[in-house]
Amino acid sequence: MRTCVITGEKLPKKELIRVVRTPEGTVIVDETGKANGRGAYIKRSLEAVEIAKKRKCFERALECEIDETVYEELIKIINE
Repeated sequence: MRTCVITGEKLPKKELIRVVRTPEGTVIVDETGKANGRGAYIKRSLEAVEIAKKRKCFERALECEIDETVYEELIKIINE
């Protein structure tokens, strides 16, 4: 079980998407869940992505700036 940084819900790992700040400092969406670095999980919903964007939840959880492309990639993955 993992906790969504947006909603606070505890969900199985398969129902979440992991966003990672790599040791090099880049932020990526980790679909495998195995990339090295500091990770934060988000529920697979468009509402959660919008809340994350507005409240800057990933910036706080990962302690760095988040590029707009990360949010676009999350939306693309959810819509698949």
